[in-house]
Amino acid sequence: MASMASPTIYFYCKNKTQTHKIPRVPSIVLSQSQQPDNKKPDHQIPRREIILRSSELAVIGAIFSFSGKKPEYLGVQKNPPGLALCPATKNCLSTSENISDLTHYAPPWNYNGGRNRKKPVTREVALEELLQVIKSTKPDKYTPKIVEKKDDYVRVEYESPILGFVDDVEFWFPSGKNSTVEYRSASRFGNFDFDVNRNRKRIKALRLELEKKGWSSEETF
Repeated sequence: MASMASPTIYFYCKNKTQTHKIPRVPSIVLSQSQQPDNKKPDHQIPRREIILRSSELAVIGAIFSFSGKKPEYLGVQKNPPGLALCPATKNCLSTSENISDLTHYAPPWNYNGGRNRKKPVTREVALEELLQVIKSTKPDKYTPKIVEKKDDYVRVEYESPILGFVDDVEFWFPSGKNSTVEYRSASRFGNFDFDVNRNRKRIKALRLELEKKGWSSEETF
């Protein structure tokens, strides 16, 4: 059975006369079960147990960089103006997608459309509200880092607590008088979220906090 009691990991190397006990750096440990010499094994292939602990994953993440490189296409696109579409992978959503794309589409927000908004606010005020919610909300225990901020655009890198996977989340305030906010959330690695719909869960958690300040979704989400 996998044991989580000891913080130190050892590699046992047996020969005919003695056993050598060698300390190892925390890693993925393969332990092979032993059968008594006078008892035949029940099967030809010995049972192997893989022990993966959070501390070991953190060590692996420190050795190998899983943060990835920032995609070149992030930012407000020029023609037509808007955030980038999603790749074919399932770990992305964007308000720029077609509403018929149930995998990738998400509805925009309106920062003056909520019931809790007594008086309309300016884009500058709404931007500060968004920044406050980003800093205080960690629905998936990912750490948010605001890496780019302009008058109408914010980009945040969300880093996972284990292995340091990074998701890129963007918010754009289009010019005009309709108080609309577009957004895009995408993982840099893989074809799908390790946690099902992690990007949608994050966006929903942010929206629910913003609704307390007077924001709303322009459509049901």
